[in-house]
Formats: sequence, structure tokens, C-alpha cells
Amino acid sequence: MSCSHGKQSGECVCDVVRKIVKAQDEVAAAMDNNCCTTGCEQSIRDLLSPATANGNTTIPFLLYCKGDCDLFFATGVAQNGNGAAFDCIETPVFRAKKFKKGCCVELELLEFETNSGGGGSLIPTPQDNCDFIPPNATGDFVETGICITVDLHHFIAIQCLAPTTPVSPAADNGNGHGHGHVF
Repeated sequence: MSCSHGKQSGECVCDVVRKIVKAQDEVAAAMDNNCCTTGCEQSIRDLLSPATANGNTTIPFLLYCKGDCDLFFATGVAQNGNGAAFDCIETPVFRAKKFKKGCCVELELLEFETNSGGGGSLIPTPQDNCDFIPPNATGDFVETGICITVDLHHFIAIQCLAPTTPVSPAADNGNGHGHGHVF
């Protein structure tokens, strides 16, 4: 396979990878072994499959910025449970809420649920790849109610996590605050 015919290099790579996937799909169809164990396609299948239906409502995901391919962290501010102060939340985990005009989407910031009660809000963007995951994370997420609108054209990659149902803040630790922030 050569990249002639005046195509741009990005299209050439895309075309080659498309051919690879098509060939792999043909082989996998005969072997019935074409599923990634993690990824967006698998998460969507798991969420919609009647065989695995367990009440999950959300596919949490991570986004990677265009240009530097770094993990995208969003920061949001909300009044805390009693309305007397503010909480600042920084997280790379999102739930898509609804599409806006064009390729803009409203995203809710999700926190990691932790064994210490409350979400595991993040300290500034970590230096090591997965330091943003609290060591006492339970595997669930906590709703924050904080939403941002982003233009998806500014991202180059997405990683979907397994379907889940985020815990509401009040249900998370019983004190009505729901956020166990680390600042």
C-alpha cells in the first residue's frame, strides 16, 4: 500500500488504519473475537445490552487535548451543601449530559468515590500518569452537579470507562455535602 494519489499524509494514515480494521473485522467475524475489553464501543454495548443490564445510567470518560495529547482536567466551582462557602473540583472524568449547537456538549464533572466518604477531588494536575486516582477509590463516581460546555473539536482522543451509575452527593456520605475535597 502506498500513499500516492496526492492524498495528505493524515488521510493516508487514516486510510491505512481503516483497511487494517476492516481486515481485522473480517478475520474476527469468523472467530467471533473482535471486542476490546475496555473502550467506548465495549462500554456502549455494555450499557445497552439487555443481557448485562444492571441499571447503569452513565458511561464516564476521559478526554485528551489536541496538540499535546495530555489528559484534559476541568475545574468547576460550586457552593457547598450549606451555601456558605465554595468547593473547587478538578477532575478528568466526565458524563455527557446533552449536545449543544454543532459539536459542543455539556459535560458534568464526576469525582471518584472514596472509602473515606465523599468524592475524591483532585489536587492540581498530577505529574505521574494516573496519580489523579485517589488510593482509596471505590470504583464508583460521585455526581457533582457542575457542568461545563466544551467544543469537542479541541480533543484528539477519548477513553471510555465501564458503565456505572454515579452516586448522588447526599447518598454518598449522608451529610448532605457529598464532597470530601482535598485541597
